[in-house]
Parts: sequence; C-alpha cells; structure tokens
Amino acid sequence: MTSQSVSEDLRQENRLLRRRLEDYLAQAHRNEAKLRRFQSHELRLIGLNSLFELVQEIIYPDPSVFNWDVVTLLLFDPEYELRRILEEEGVVVSDHAGLMFAADSDDLDALFPSSLFPTLGTYKPKQHAPLFATTGRSPNSIALLPLVRHGRVIGSLNIGSYNIERFVKGVRTDFLEHFAAVVAICIENAGNLERLKRQGLTDTLTAINNRRFFDQRLKEELERSSREAVPLTCLLLDVDFFKKVNDSYGHQTGDHVLREVAALIRAQLRGSDVLSRYGGEEFAALLSRSASQEAADVAERIRHSIAEHHFINEAGESFRVTISIGLATYHPEKISGTHKLRGDVLVGHADRALYEAKSSGRDKVVSAGLIEPGKDVWF
Repeated sequence: MTSQSVSEDLRQENRLLRRRLEDYLAQAHRNEAKLRRFQSHELRLIGLNSLFELVQEIIYPDPSVFNWDVVTLLLFDPEYELRRILEEEGVVVSDHAGLMFAADSDDLDALFPSSLFPTLGTYKPKQHAPLFATTGRSPNSIALLPLVRHGRVIGSLNIGSYNIERFVKGVRTDFLEHFAAVVAICIENAGNLERLKRQGLTDTLTAINNRRFFDQRLKEELERSSREAVPLTCLLLDVDFFKKVNDSYGHQTGDHVLREVAALIRAQLRGSDVLSRYGGEEFAALLSRSASQEAADVAERIRHSIAEHHFINEAGESFRVTISIGLATYHPEKISGTHKLRGDVLVGHADRALYEAKSSGRDKVVSAGLIEPGKDVWF
C-alpha cells in the first residue's frame, strides 16, 4: 500500500469520524433543547393551583413541547375522592375523555406487572385498548408511564403515537421516567392540598362534610340549579330516639352509630351529591338534578338500608335504629321570571317535612311538596 493510499484512507476515516461527531453534537443539542422544554413544563406543573388545572395540563399537552398524538391519564381513586374534588370545582368529568379512574389497585398493577418503569412498544389492542378507548383513533406505538409514590402506583400516564417507530421497546427512558416522577408528585401534592382545604369543612367524627361546608355548597348549588334550570333536592335526616342509644349503650356506641349512619347514607348517594353532618344526630344532603320522586326513591333506600342494618354495641350485642327524612325540591323550571329560592327557605321546607315525619311515627320519608314562588324568593 502506497503512502498516498494510506493518506487517503486516513482522510476518509477522519471525515467519517467528523460526521459522527457532528451527529453526536446535533443529538446532544436536541437532547438539551428537549430537556429544557421538559424542565419548563415541569416547573409549570409544579406551579399550578388546582387538581383540575394539573389534569388539564397533563392530558392536553402543548404540542410545541410534546410531539404526542394521544394522551390519557388513569388515576387510582377507590373512594371517589379525586372525582368528588373535581366535581366540587365544577368540572364535568365526562367531558374529558382522556381522564379515567381505577377503583381497584389490581387494574394498575396489571399494567406494570414486572417493574415500575415505563413500558414502550407497539400498540396491542387486547392489552392497551381500555387505556385509549376514548381517543377515537388507536395509536400505533405507546409509552405507559407508571405514576409512583412511596413504592405504590397511584396512576398511569399513557402516551400514544401514530408513528409505529415513535416509542420502541428497549430505548432509554430517562426523560420519561423523570417526567412521570414529577407528575406523580404534583398529583399527590394537589390531592393533599385539596384535603387541607377541606379539613376546616369536615366533621371529625363522621369524616363527612360539616355544617359550614353545607351552607357554602347550598348557595352554589341553588345558583347552578337556577342557571341551568334543573331541580335541586334537600334532604334532612334525623336518627330516631338517638338519646336512647346514648343512654342505653354509652356515648362511644352512639358515636359509632353516627359514623355508620353517615356511611350508609353516603352509599346511596352519587359522587356529585353533597352530604353533611348538620348537627348532633342530624344530617343534610343536596341532590343535584334530582326531582321530587327521584329524590324520594333515594330517601326510601337510605331509610330502608338503615332500618335493616345491625349495629353492634361494645358488649357485642346487636341492635337497630331508624331514621326520619324530610325532603324539599326546588324546581326552577316551574317558576316563571327571575325568581330564585333562598337557601334557608329550601332547608326550612325540608325541616318542616322532617318534623311531620317524626311527629307522625318516625322511620318514614315525607316530602314538602312543590315550593311556590312568593315571599320565599329573591329577585
């Protein structure tokens, strides 16, 4: 081999190495820009003030930041708590197809059976369809990011691309792992913040809302009822002969009865309904979009479930209690003009119905009937 050919080979090798170096530098610059975008987005997530704002930012990402075709978010919510928080913010959860909830931890564990790291690869209908069923068009490649806090999966951020080569098994997932960790922290913090907000509005004995919360929501629900021309029903529920329970079995058993009664009532209500401890052994509930007959049916189910329930005292003895219920329904669609019902009037009608239920034998549901406009309204 001549010196000339050796020199030419070296020049070719040098050019090849230079091209590779340029490619590496270009890739490094792309990664740096990508990292800056991720970091900017993460700071935005951390700075958001509500759970809904956070959810919106996640499932509707800025296309200039993320080149993702489909995004869904699955959250672990066994007690309906997150959904209730969102609904109390005025969010109609069904309007956001990319937001889903799991009531059973097995649903999340099945997505990440072998590790708590992102899963990348081709879209498999049998396995992945439930995560993307609401998106209209199925992706060709997917990235499933487990949202993990303290070793426990609290959700899954699911990303899809119509490009089959966008998410490939075996590719490094450093950025995605870091992003998923930030999202998980933000969701946990948002939930904790909402819980802190509600601590002053929660009854410590029964763990349901207190009177202050009820009064606040009553005004909001009446305004919504008038604005949307949909009915709103107020239930007042009072445990019959509760003093006898305390006198016979002691106050600890009485407290236990109130906790169980609250749980039995809650079990018959929808997540969007408002349940509060109104005072002593009395509870109050607001059933949105519920007309008189529908609300009466709910009240009867509550009454029956409590009457059939076996309560246990500290000695292990079984006993039963009953409950009386008064209900009143505001029908804004039946009132002409701009009349709006005052909250104290709606509760007053329910209270009179409750008094009638108790004075006529207890363990029954009494409806106040149609509330007519007049001095009971404001303009």
